[in-house]
Amino acid sequence: MRVGTWNLEGRWSQDHLALLAAQECDVWLLTEVRDDTSVAGFESHLTTARMGERKHWAGVFSRSQIDPLPDPHPASAAAVVMGMVWCSSILPWRTCGTTPWGEGTTTEKTSRALEQLMAALPVGGLVWGGDWNHAMEGREYSGSLAGRAAITNVLANHQLKLATHGLPHRIPGLFTIDHIAVPEGAQIVEVTRIVAEGRGQRLSDHDIYATEVALP
Repeated sequence: MRVGTWNLEGRWSQDHLALLAAQECDVWLLTEVRDDTSVAGFESHLTTARMGERKHWAGVFSRSQIDPLPDPHPASAAAVVMGMVWCSSILPWRTCGTTPWGEGTTTEKTSRALEQLMAALPVGGLVWGGDWNHAMEGREYSGSLAGRAAITNVLANHQLKLATHGLPHRIPGLFTIDHIAVPEGAQIVEVTRIVAEGRGQRLSDHDIYATEVALP
């Protein structure tokens, strides 16, 4: 099956829909989702909390039936699809403020969000992705190195492996902060980055990342 993640930056248009549909994903782990985002043939589940007046923090979109779960964190949406838990998350970044993260450094906010998030999610039978605001290698420009280490520990403890490891950011020399993690037993067939452009214009500051994967 094919899984994708994209930070829409609260935007939605026919160009966004066309680019998303062209990827032929079965499940999308979307972030910064405008409230009128709709894809024909897909069910969806969005966070209860909103990032802005018209956008939700995250959402899960699927061609198969979705059974929504309570939000494991205000900035994360989770649902059961095909017998597995799928979670789309935004994690803290350097200038994120305190809502819904609380006080502290970027590392403290990230560690606290991960603790709450992973306490609600299963070990095994989980696909987790979204805008984690951390490059998992190379220069760290959005999150923190200690936050990266905390995410790495979470992946190991929840029996996940990173499909998006080594993929580039749209800024040359940097690595992606948008990620998809799949169960350790999954076979990753292909992983791609798709430039988020439509009719010669950028549709988001974030590119699309998609993986073809055989889930256990």
